Amino acid sequence: MKRLIALATAACALAGAAHAQEIVRGGDPKSPIASVVTVPAGFDTIYVSGMTPPVIDDKAVGVARFGDTKTQTLGVLGRIEAALKTQGATMADVVMMRVLLVGDPAKGGKMDFAGMMEGYKTYFGTAEQPNKPSRITSQISGLVADGMLVEIEVQAAKKK
Repeated sequence: MKRLIALATAACALAGAAHAQEIVRGGDPKSPIASVVTVPAGFDTIYVSGMTPPVIDDKAVGVARFGDTKTQTLGVLGRIEAALKTQGATMADVVMMRVLLVGDPAKGGKMDFAGMMEGYKTYFGTAEQPNKPSRITSQISGLVADGMLVEIEVQAAKKK
């Protein structure tokens, strides 16, 4: 009986240790993204659909309606932050991000990666919020409205 109790206690301790694991983010610490993220058992996954930028000037047309790439990125990340909050999560819980950028007419039709990164770095890898997600950034030909340059979707993981 003592042996059975000892085995049960050990099994519970191992299960507790496994549940206590944290998300692991790997890669070059100087990089603005994580090259690999491992989410152990015991976390809920939150999928946030692609978000587009809010209108900043409803009288304007084209890019001016939504702002430059940095402005649009900040607007999109703000919307993602609000969506995560409805699920009890924060930007620190983001583990994967997909960024779609339309070529900026002001940049000869090339995506404004630097502008997106300026907005991105206000939310990730900061002293207040050091977590960084894995990420892909791609240039696409267009989004749902003329002048939109940015769409971002994320997956987040929150401890149960």
